[in-house]
Amino acid sequence: MKIEKKVWSEYFQKILDGDKQFELRLADFDCKLGDVLVLKEWDNERKEFTGRSVEKEVTFVFKTKDQKFWPEDEVKKYGYQILSLK
Repeated sequence: MKIEKKVWSEYFQKILDGDKQFELRLADFDCKLGDVLVLKEWDNERKEFTGRSVEKEVTFVFKTKDQKFWPEDEVKKYGYQILSLK
């Protein structure tokens, strides 16, 4: 399935360059292995699409809603970080 999502320009270019190989998204849509994200570049200052897009295959999905890795007070204090690995 193809799923269209907008992505801010600063992140879009990093995806094109191969530097950003992950997406952090609200899990408000169904996404499975093998689906294709059609990422459409969004200019957040102008509030419009630029016309550029890229398609990326989903190779891993991890949902956090029911995960309890750390105590809630530590999450509030430190937040999360997402790491990309090579």
